[in-house]
Amino acid sequence: MNVRSALIMIMVVLGAAVVGCESSEGPAEQAGKQIDQAVEQAGDTIDEGVEKAGEKIEETGDAIREKADN
Repeated sequence: MNVRSALIMIMVVLGAAVVGCESSEGPAEQAGKQIDQAVEQAGDTIDEGVEKAGEKIEETGDAIREKADN
């Protein structure tokens, strides 16, 4: 076997080892992802609430200005 064949064989073995080492997520990683999703959803909900509150405040301000102008 020449050097080139040996290097190719080593690369194939190392490539297979790397692919074989990729295992499914463990329970801690799954829990971490679930926490990340929950935090993101909570942030989205808060953002929506703040946006709606801002709109209501603006509407109220407009109504007050309208009453003051009359």
